[in-house]
Amino acid sequence: MRTTTRTTRARLATTTAVLAGAGLVAVGALPASAASASEPDSFTSAFTVAMTPDMVVDSEGQATGGDPDGSGTMDLRVNSDEGVVCYDITTTMVEPPYESPAVTATHVHEAPAGQPGPPRLAFPNPEGDGDVRTSSGCLSVPMETGITGDDGQDTGAGFSLTELEADPAAFFGDTHTSTYVPGAVRGQLVQVPVGGADTGAGGVADGSTTAVVAAGAGLAAVGAAGVVLLRRRAQVEG
Repeated sequence: MRTTTRTTRARLATTTAVLAGAGLVAVGALPASAASASEPDSFTSAFTVAMTPDMVVDSEGQATGGDPDGSGTMDLRVNSDEGVVCYDITTTMVEPPYESPAVTATHVHEAPAGQPGPPRLAFPNPEGDGDVRTSSGCLSVPMETGITGDDGQDTGAGFSLTELEADPAAFFGDTHTSTYVPGAVRGQLVQVPVGGADTGAGGVADGSTTAVVAAGAGLAAVGAAGVVLLRRRAQVEG
């Protein structure tokens, strides 16, 4: 357990400010509408996200930093033909309670590095005892995020996984807590081969630890084992 003392923020005011700055408002207490899905026999693409506190920005795009002790990974396997995304999310030293006006506090947003943007996908928050928490499963897309944009529509409405496949660097993954409302940890999506081959970014996506992190427009290898854990089940035996 950590003994770091944290200053409690004005939660509601901060959340409202974050949404207002991004041109978003809470829809209210909407139920999570994303239906659980069976894992497809194959995938059209795969992505990984190295989530770190230094990537977090506020609604104005100003770097605020997140949980200084936290880190996480978000590994996504996509079948855009069937509209299914499978996820393996792990956070380390990111302490609940989670907080977000969306249906969950763990998302994929549409925005490049250093910018805020609307959530397009909402995943179940990582859970577990101790410092490491996980969340895994498959969901159907599109899904409701519980947030509406300027067009009056839910930000997940009509979203297609082909948009994510077309420009993964234009999307980021994050998770929000009551202490770090803009984000506890965040990182841009990086595409990796579905079948577990050389990622071309200094690692191998074969189920072992792969160290790749999006840093602006580039990739930097990091030596922190466990920061990016690819637990990919992309190749399903028939």
